Amino acid sequence: MDNRSEVREFLTSRRAKITPQQAGLPASGHRRVKGLRREEVAMLAGVSAEYYARMERGNLAGASEAVLDSLAVALQLDESERAHLMDLARTAGSTRRPARRRGPQPIRPALQQLLDAMSEAPAFIRNGRLDILATNRLGRALYWPVFQDPARPVNLARFQFLNPGAGAYMTELDHQKAASAALLRTEAGQDPYNRDLSDLIGELSTLSEDFRTLWAAHDVRLHRTGLKRFRHPVVGDLTLAFEGLPIPNDPGLTLTAMSAEPGSASHDGLRLLASWAATLDQNEHPNTAPRVP
Repeated sequence: MDNRSEVREFLTSRRAKITPQQAGLPASGHRRVKGLRREEVAMLAGVSAEYYARMERGNLAGASEAVLDSLAVALQLDESERAHLMDLARTAGSTRRPARRRGPQPIRPALQQLLDAMSEAPAFIRNGRLDILATNRLGRALYWPVFQDPARPVNLARFQFLNPGAGAYMTELDHQKAASAALLRTEAGQDPYNRDLSDLIGELSTLSEDFRTLWAAHDVRLHRTGLKRFRHPVVGDLTLAFEGLPIPNDPGLTLTAMSAEPGSASHDGLRLLASWAATLDQNEHPNTAPRVP
């Protein structure tokens, strides 16, 4: 990732999202730009127009935390956007390193034991690239269509953008795509020299127009909690609440666990899914779904 272009496009896109009215400024006169002007952002951030113009041209090197905080307030950045700005500034102030491959990140036995102990909740561990690295039995059964994709490593973003069956399985696919693109953009800011991540982004950009459009928006996201909706080929529609929990001792890994509201149709569906999951061999990748007992 080229840091200067990332900074330039991120700041330009955020500035374009704010109207003068939202910033508490008069909107009189003809405006040739969408959103705020550069000098308006500079005024709101308490810096000179020349200094802000330099930052928006992609030069964040040397910007203090106080200046970055003021800029975040002026651009009305949310938590994820503010963190992304700080990541971009940190990269700008560091010595450029060659891109490197990470390779598969091993999952500690204790983490797999924890997953397996969560017998009534689908759960999996992913990395920042959205590779699924480990699951429990119910998690693998829930994501069975994703595991049927022959591409490896198993990757949520690749499935969503490139698998023609994704829309039948993920009933809110557009929302899921937007979330995944934003998560990958966030990860790219945190780990700009990750060759495996860059390769995935390049693959998706080449093969998916939807991804190219979402990537160009420069949106970022912290995906910690919410709802996921599925149309599972065996048990039908499921609406599940999820929690994404970073694993402190394994930087870059997130444990995601899901549950259904007690007494709901989705709760019954999970129980049926658990029954079906018991018929699956966790070490195999079946081509057809076994019948539910």
